[in-house]
Amino acid sequence: MNSALLPLLLVAVLAIPLILGSRKQKRLLAQQQELQNALTVGDRVMTTSGMYGTVSDVSDDATIGIELAPGVETVWLRQAIREKVGPDVVDEDDDELTAGDHESIPAESDSAAEVAPPLEHRKPN
Repeated sequence: MNSALLPLLLVAVLAIPLILGSRKQKRLLAQQQELQNALTVGDRVMTTSGMYGTVSDVSDDATIGIELAPGVETVWLRQAIREKVGPDVVDEDDDELTAGDHESIPAESDSAAEVAPPLEHRKPN
């Protein structure tokens, strides 16, 4: 009896984490699929590469149009959408910078920006 219990216990210890892990992966995949199917025009999204934009076209099943900036639209695979993000909040009443909220912005100067000379890459002799 003892000799049969040890292999059974080892199989249970190895199988239980595999089963629980696959269930979690299936649940996450279903949530991601639900998110991609529920996207509508005007939703703010983040892609898997970290690009933020606003959904502009959902007419295709495989691709989705994203507006990155006003007038700049790109086409992405639906699978590239990682998550919905909250809308950008632009407070038009707070146009002035207040001390403590932002670093001071230096006044524009008449001098041009300095550019470093290019590095020279030479093969060692």
